Amino acid sequence: MNILVFGASGGTGRLVVSDALARGISVAAFVRRQNSLPAQPGLEIIQGDVGDAAAVSSAIAAREVVISTLGVSAPLKPDPVVCAGVDHIVRAIEQCRSCRLIYLSFIGVTGSRSAAGPLIRFVARFPLRHEIADHEQKERRIQGSTIPWTIVRAPKLTDGAKTGAYRAGDLISATSFFPRLSRADVAEFLVSEALEPRFPRVAVRLLPAAT
Repeated sequence: MNILVFGASGGTGRLVVSDALARGISVAAFVRRQNSLPAQPGLEIIQGDVGDAAAVSSAIAAREVVISTLGVSAPLKPDPVVCAGVDHIVRAIEQCRSCRLIYLSFIGVTGSRSAAGPLIRFVARFPLRHEIADHEQKERRIQGSTIPWTIVRAPKLTDGAKTGAYRAGDLISATSFFPRLSRADVAEFLVSEALEPRFPRVAVRLLPAAT
């Protein structure tokens, strides 16, 4: 299998790359700066801008799975470039007809906000409204396409260790006031979903294990 990771130089993307390489998967990392990631066996680094449709299309050609962990360039603000980038990704997959998309979203979007816990429901209404609007725009584009996709709606991410103590499902709800999950656990789930798709064309919620 080969995987292409967008957002590979970010906190979660780096862990996706590491997790996949540790499982013996060939990984290509799409990054804006060539030196964003250290060279590693099995890793191909592709320098490009997600806003460049031709660069995105070239990178996606012949891939089996595309994982997007793209974040915003400035917190709490809309990011039209990344929204356009996800559109470029979807268009490229539609054209190549040979791969799946796994997109990391946020549980605070409208479709799962009621299950997100009181604090996330609160901040989703104002501080995070622009980021959530962007996620919802990208989700609509993905869900309206004909490509094989999985949307992963995760809670607040932390830099904690991998625990394996999480739940996945399209109807589960948070059992804590402010659900959090380590980026390492999220990365493990994304790569596992790439290897063995359990949630085809499902917006799956990813939450800590019930306490």
